[in-house]
Formats: sequence, structure tokens, C-alpha cells
Amino acid sequence: MKLNESSAVSTTRALLVPYESRHVPTYHQWMEDPAIQEATASERLTLEEEYENQQSWRSSHDKLTFIICQPSVTPGSAEPSTVHAGQVDSPAKMIGDVNLFLYPNDDDEGEDQADDGWFQCIGEVDIMIASHDHRGKGLGRAVVSGFLQYISRNLEGILREYYTGEREQAGAGSTTTTNSPMLKPRLRMLMAKINKDNTKSIALFKSLGFEQEGDVNYFGELKLVLRDLGVYASANVPEGYAELVYKRED
Repeated sequence: MKLNESSAVSTTRALLVPYESRHVPTYHQWMEDPAIQEATASERLTLEEEYENQQSWRSSHDKLTFIICQPSVTPGSAEPSTVHAGQVDSPAKMIGDVNLFLYPNDDDEGEDQADDGWFQCIGEVDIMIASHDHRGKGLGRAVVSGFLQYISRNLEGILREYYTGEREQAGAGSTTTTNSPMLKPRLRMLMAKINKDNTKSIALFKSLGFEQEGDVNYFGELKLVLRDLGVYASANVPEGYAELVYKRED
């Protein structure tokens, strides 16, 4: 997404920055690990393909990605309003990534979107702590909590970019779609799909208010859902939460 291309999210535990081409070599090294490939259900890509993916994710209307870095300030110090690319997110400070993927709601129990004036969508959240030194310390929970806060505070812009992209994609070469009435985009729920054996990730999302829906699917995954993001975010503001300007040097 383009929404977060100049935004960073800071808490006392981590700094989230937009996924840039400068991050790709380190990201590629992470994804060379067979264990990470298996955990993320990813195929091995060449470095060139990783660069192509990064560009695609930046321009895609249905993917919101941040790189997780070490916190930019120490607890108790003044929070800057700007962080500088290449300094706060050098390879040594990169830890992993966190993502939001948006899909049209095609659940049978959902109402007819055109009839009620809404375009409903579902968001899938996932996180990867690639740095072994930062695992098992509660960082994943802190990062997802901060990410959920960002989504909640910027939901209108996220949904606007997503819905606009969906209309443009569906309407390519079709006057019928482009001339159809505008609907109001709405997030129906957030979800996480987690391998049934990944007990730590399941516990992480449940601790953030996600609830299991249904049984293990064909792929051996559990589906956890959070239906009221606003209520969660209002009651769970991470310590030191701030949205900063991510500045690139000329």
C-alpha cells in the first residue's frame, strides 16, 4: 500500500517502518532459512524476485507491510517526530515483518453488499520474527498490538485505498463496473491463519482478543478472528505508541 510509504510506528518495544528496497537483501537472507520458508508457507525466491516482490507490495492496494526494527528511542526519552531511513532501519536493526492482507468478504453469512450499500472486506494479519535473538521475549505480541493500533487509527484511509484499487482492478476495460454506484467500504473482521502446531502464535493472537472460529482446515490451520477492532484498540494502546514521519534522505 502507498498509505504508509512515509509513516513509521514507534512503541517502547519496536519501530515499524515501510518496506523499502534497502531492506530486500536482509529480507532475502531471512527467507533463505528453510524453517522460515516452512513457517510462512513461502517458496524460495531469487534476490531479483525479492526486489520485484517489494515493488509489487508497495504499489498493491491490498497489502500493508511494515519491517520490524529495534526501538528508535529508549524508555523515558523524548519521542522524535521524524525517523531517518537508513539509520533506524539498518540491517543490524531489522527483526522481521508484519502484514495486513485484505480480501473481499465472500462468506455466505455476509449480507449482499450491493443491497445494503457496503463493500465488506476481511483483513488477514501475519507476523514474522526472523531474528532468532528476538524470539521468545514477547516482542511478537507487542508488535501485533502496535500494528492493530495503526490499522484502527488509519482504517478509513486503508479501506479507501483498498476499495479504490478493487474498483480499478475490476473495472479495467469495463464501463459497467466503473459506472456502478460507489459502496462504503467496511472491515468485517480481522483474522489470522496459523498452523495448528504453532502453539506460541496461537497463544499470541488469543492474548490479543482473537477467538478461534471453526476447526482445523484442510491445510492444518486454525482460523482466529477479531470482530471488533475499534473496541480492542481503544482499550489497548501500546506504551509509547506514536506515528512518526519516515524521512528519506535526498
